[in-house]
Amino acid sequence: MKVLMIEDNQSVCEMMSMFFKKEKWHVDFAYDGQEALETFNNNPNGWDIITLDLNLPKIDGMQVAAKIREQSPTVPLIILTARDSESDQVLGLEIGADEYVTKPFSPLTLVARMKALHRRAQMGAPTTISNTTPSFDITTDHFKMNTKTREVYLDGQPISDLTPKEFDLLKTLASKPRQVFTRAQLLQLVWDYEYLGDERTVDAHIKKLRQKIELAGPQVIQTVWGVGYKFDDSGVSSK
Repeated sequence: MKVLMIEDNQSVCEMMSMFFKKEKWHVDFAYDGQEALETFNNNPNGWDIITLDLNLPKIDGMQVAAKIREQSPTVPLIILTARDSESDQVLGLEIGADEYVTKPFSPLTLVARMKALHRRAQMGAPTTISNTTPSFDITTDHFKMNTKTREVYLDGQPISDLTPKEFDLLKTLASKPRQVFTRAQLLQLVWDYEYLGDERTVDAHIKKLRQKIELAGPQVIQTVWGVGYKFDDSGVSSK
C-alpha cells in the first residue's frame, strides 16, 4: 500500500514509519501544507490512502483536504489531528474525509483503521469494463447499485465520485429500503470497528452524500426525526 502522510510532527512521522515498515507499506511524508499539495499534485492517483494533520505550517490542513478532494474525490483520507472540537470534526468530514482520528492515538489502532478503509475502498474499486450487461446487487424501482464495479444509478443517472464511506453508507441504507437506521446502528454497520467519534459523524457523511445524490436526481435519503435515516425512493416520479 502506498501512503502519503501529511504531518509536521517529526516524532509522529518517525514512530509511524516503523509501523508502516512492519506492514511493508511504502510511505512518503510531507511536513507542511505547501509540500503536501506539491507532493500530491505530482501524482494525484498514486496513493492508496492519505493521512492528514490539520495544524500544518504554510497552508492549513482544511484547505489541503479541500484541494485533495477537488482532484481525487475517492482516495481514502484520514484526518489525524489534535483538534478535537465537534465543529472541527464535522467540518473535516463535510470537506470529504473518511475518518477523523484525534491525537494522542494508538499506532496499532491507526494501522487497523487504515487497513479497514483501504479494504473497503478496494472492494468498491472499478473493474475492467466488459461488453456484457452489468448485474446489480441492489435494485429498486428507481435505484441500482453494483458493489463490484462501484456503479450507482438513480433513474438512469449516475451518482458519481462517492468516497468509500459514502458508498458504504448508501449501500447500507439502500439494501433495506424504508427501514429506519439509527445513527448508532449506522456507525456500527458502516465502520467495521469500534468507532470512537460521536454520531454527528453520520450526519456529516449524510450531508455530503445527499449533495451528490441531488446531482443525479431526487433525494432518496430521508430523515426520520428523532430516530435516524432511511432510504426511500417510493415517492420518486419516473422520467
